[in-house]
Formats: sequence, structure tokens, C-alpha cells
Amino acid sequence: MKSQRNRDGASSTATLGYEAQLWRMADALRGSMDAAEYKHVVLGLIFLKYISDAFEEQHARLEVERDQGADPEDPDEYRAKNIFWVPPEARWAHLKAQAKQPTIGQLVDDAMAAIERDNPALKGVLPKDYARPALDKQRLGQLIDLISNIKVGDEESRAKDVLGRVYEYFLSQFASAEGKKGGEFYTPRCVVKLLVEMLEPYRGRVYDPCCGSAGMFVQSVEFIRAHASGNGNGGKAKADISIYGQESNYTTWRLAKMNLAIRGIDGQIAHGDTFHNDRFPDLKADYILANPPFNVSDWGGERLRDDKRWKYGVPPTGNANFAWVQHIIHHLAPTGVAGFVLANGSMSSNQSGEGEIRKNIIEADLVDCMVALPGQLFYSTQIPACLWFLARDKRGLPSPSGRGAGGEGRDRRGEILFIDARKMGRMVDRTHRELTDDDIARIANTYHAWRTVGARHDSPLPEYRDIPGFCKSATLEEVRKHGYVLTPGRYVGAAEQEEDDEPFDQKMQRLVAQLREQQAEAAKLDAAIAANLKELGFWEMKP
Repeated sequence: MKSQRNRDGASSTATLGYEAQLWRMADALRGSMDAAEYKHVVLGLIFLKYISDAFEEQHARLEVERDQGADPEDPDEYRAKNIFWVPPEARWAHLKAQAKQPTIGQLVDDAMAAIERDNPALKGVLPKDYARPALDKQRLGQLIDLISNIKVGDEESRAKDVLGRVYEYFLSQFASAEGKKGGEFYTPRCVVKLLVEMLEPYRGRVYDPCCGSAGMFVQSVEFIRAHASGNGNGGKAKADISIYGQESNYTTWRLAKMNLAIRGIDGQIAHGDTFHNDRFPDLKADYILANPPFNVSDWGGERLRDDKRWKYGVPPTGNANFAWVQHIIHHLAPTGVAGFVLANGSMSSNQSGEGEIRKNIIEADLVDCMVALPGQLFYSTQIPACLWFLARDKRGLPSPSGRGAGGEGRDRRGEILFIDARKMGRMVDRTHRELTDDDIARIANTYHAWRTVGARHDSPLPEYRDIPGFCKSATLEEVRKHGYVLTPGRYVGAAEQEEDDEPFDQKMQRLVAQLREQQAEAAKLDAAIAANLKELGFWEMKP
């Protein structure tokens, strides 16, 4: 998935600027409808527009190629390009033309049903309740007119991931409107990209226990396609991964199903509560990527006190952070690796037994790397976040995939890499920061160099070294001395100051001359002020 390019050519996935305006306009049409219901209405229509945009673009191409034998009304012409076939009654132009009719609700329902009928991958996924009496049909028509003005599914919009960012913004706004804390929001693309670049999921089973809108999977497949040649893999990389995901929120689960289907990615995405209804109980994954909701207090932990997943300690009922960590560890294959986002408190908290659980995980030598992230990366939470990287086996043996974070490398047992990235990234608007491609490459390359130093003579990476203020390879003994706190700032130290090679005598002469200049300038200003005050009669000159 390509990202937007700024004028300076740097990669950016910043908000395109119209999300907030689009939300305000859409929200104004909500009327008295509950946000939880309205969410289905808006997101369903935006997806329908996405499907239609891609269809219409391909339809126009086929029209031009009619005399060469192309048939714009042949569904296979679209499926061959991973574009959904949209039957005539479901096309956006048809709905827009009927938007002012009182029957528009039924027409939208019929359109959704027709798309599901002709595209099995979307069966049971699209909302079909637009005809219900509670939905104001005049407002629905206005919403269709509004969405008609944005392109989300044509090639250019797909390249910029317009849909993903509209959804990211809308989901956070709906979460806010529904009075919920984070957990439903879309993980920023730069964070997903960093996780994927560090783990390199080329082949094997990829699992996300709280998959949201399936961004981790989309980015994993895009990573493989982007590295299909080069990067030391001899051009053999293929999208040879099996995808497993679970999502508890029904709307978000449908979004994930659509997100994968639109991109032609096969995956097993289950709906249900991961803690209380684990839909993949026997899965042992080669790669786990996740962004669990931070600090969830109502996760039902009191009903799971004796769960087999809590090998390192029973997580507190008031915070699910270490329930997520242990669920992830439980599902790792013998050489599996995991990368996930957690709130910063997970690195140092000693409340309710969390410190003891973290100590046990560290002593089991499962922690591979910790990354402190900059603030303001997420749309819907200001809670500072970090990345945890766990490895089941740090001996450096080949993984089933032959590459990736669990793959060939050196024996790094008894070591943890700490990376402090809090000062990285750049502000892309007043409230949001993102990691640039260069930032992501620097962090990922540091991790890969640390893992492989001395193990591969053909490695294109420079040899790893500690960089004060940025990265430090610490021993378990050092971590013990810090009371099992995993905050990178504790280990990386302060950044080196630039060396001052100016001789002392020369520096003092320069500084004294500078001081005299400033004193002379100050004397001139004092005299000018005194003269002005005297002229105004407010200054009595002393004899």
C-alpha cells in the first residue's frame, strides 16, 4: 500500500484534510440516531462507494477496449483484477439518481444484498438495514449525496489509502461519540509498518488476536510484495502466509472481512471475545502482530483466574495488559516471534502483581526488544505507547520461514535490545505525529543488525553498536539491577554531545569579545530609552 507523498517527496500517511469536514457533515445528518447504529449506516455506504469506484474505473477501461473483445458486463473481467463485480442495481450512479426517493432505504438494502449474492467473500458482511423506519430517508439521501463527492476506491485513492484513513478517523470519532475509550481505533499505518518491517513475516502463520480492521495483515502482505526481489531473499518471497485473526467488536470484524476481501487476501477472521471465546485455541503462530486495547478494566478476568494461559502469573482483573501478553505467548510456535503495541505503563508497573508477571517473562528470556514510541501517533488516545518484541527461542536457529525475526541470527540469549524512539517522527498536523520511512528503516535495521551481528558474513547491515540516547544491548543482569523495568530510557542513557574542539584560550577571547559587543549594544539602548523618557518629561538627569 503506497502512502501519500508530500511536496518534499517524503512519505506521509497524514490525514488528507477532509476527514474532519466529512465527519462533521456526516454527523450533522445523524439527527437523533444513536452513534452505534449510525456507524453501520455511514461505514457501510462508504464501503459501497469504495467497491463502486473500483468497479467504475475498470468498467471505463473495458469500454475503451470493447473493439478488442473486452466485455464491460462480464463479471470475470473484474474478478481477474481482484475487483468486485457490482451488478447494475447496486451501482453508485443508480443509487445517487434515486437518493431523493422515499424508497432509497430499500434500494440500498437491495444493493448490499446483490453485492453479497455475486461476491461470496462478502457474504454476511455488509449491513442491510437501511429500509428500517427509524432511519430518516431524507437524511440517508443527503448522506449518499455527500459520499458521492469523495473518491475512495479508484486507483489513486487506493494508493493513498484514502479509505483506511477515513475509517481510522471515523472509528475514533464513533468511539468518542459512544463514550468508549480506545480499542476500536485503527492502528496508524506507520506503527503497523514498523512492526512488520521488524518481524518480516515472509512465510508461515500470522496471527492477530485483536485484529481491528485487519491493518496488520494488509501491511504484512504488502511487505512481502514490496520485497518480492532483493533484500537478501533471492527474489523468492511470496505471499505464502496463513492469516488468523479475531475481533470482538462486530462492526470492526465486518470491516476486517471487507478490508481483506477488497485486497484479495484470504484469511480466517473470527468474531468473538479473545479471552472468553478463543476461536483458535490450538493455533501456534510463527508471527503475532497486535495492537490490543490499552488498559482495559472490564475484560472479565475474574472469570478466568485458573486459565492455562496465565503461565507467568494471574493478570489483574482491573487491567488486561498482561492478559494480552500471556495470550500472545501462549499462541507462539516454538520458534515464533511477536511484536505488539502496549501502553507505556506495561514496562514499569508494579500494581496488582504486574511487576511479578513481567519479571517472570523476563527471567524466561522471552523479551527480545523494547521500543519506546513518540507521543501523538494515535488518533483516539493520548496514552504514551511502546512496542514489545518477544521471541520463543533466542538461540538464532532457522525458523520455519527461513527468514524474519525468528530466523537465522546469533545466539542472543540473556540479552535484550532497548531502542528509544521518543524523539523520532514528525508532526503532520497540529495534533498528529508519524514515523517517517527513514525512522522506520533506522529502527528496524538496528534490530536486525543486533540480531545478526557476527552470524552472517554476507549481511548488508552495518555491525551493531550501542548508540547513547538511542539504543543499548543490555544483559539480563542489568535488567535485574533496574528492578525488571523495561523502559528504554533507563538503559540507553543520554545522547552524546558534539565534541567541542575549539581551544580554550580562543573560545574565551571569542566569548569576551561577544560580551563586550552585547554590553555596548545595551548601553546604546539605555541611552536611547533615557533620551526618549527625558523628552517626555519622565527622566531627571543626574548631575
